[in-house]
Amino acid sequence: MLGCALEDSGAHWPWFALGLQAISPVPRFIAKRATHYSYATSSACREPAYVFTTGIVVFAFGFPVVLARVAVIRCRACGLVLAGSAVHFSYNSRFFPCI
Repeated sequence: MLGCALEDSGAHWPWFALGLQAISPVPRFIAKRATHYSYATSSACREPAYVFTTGIVVFAFGFPVVLARVAVIRCRACGLVLAGSAVHFSYNSRFFPCI
């Protein structure tokens, strides 16, 4: 995470975005495993998985903005974290397509 590598930032809060990026596909994996033998287009397991994944992605983008707003991290670190999140989640959506 480049946001933590800045000399003058001194804060390691952007590492939480890395954790959120790592756990973002987990609800989709669980839903895919739970509904593997079901051929229905919608299920009670897939819909909450979409909601949880969306919540994780929104929180991963919002958390650095809130930290920059309250001056815990610098705006440059926030920009680097947001750019990294955008690259990661765009790759994530290509590598792990919808269920």
